[in-house]
Amino acid sequence: MTLRIISADDILFEGEVTAVHLPGTQGAFTVLRNHASLVSTLTRGRVVYVTPDGNEEAVDISGGIADIDNNVVAVCII
Repeated sequence: MTLRIISADDILFEGEVTAVHLPGTQGAFTVLRNHASLVSTLTRGRVVYVTPDGNEEAVDISGGIADIDNNVVAVCII
């Protein structure tokens, strides 16, 4: 699945991942391959993702929106 983490100034990450953990405003949630389509607001926290080689990386965010559709996770952060 593809993850894109985008801010107003830059693309912070774009690449293939096996899992994404997101700080949703209604609670944290995890996105795996073939997740149902979803749009969610995000709160302050960390977007943690796992690369295909098993490495776990994170980006701290102040909030934003996540759009999950067709194995693409687009995270627009503030």
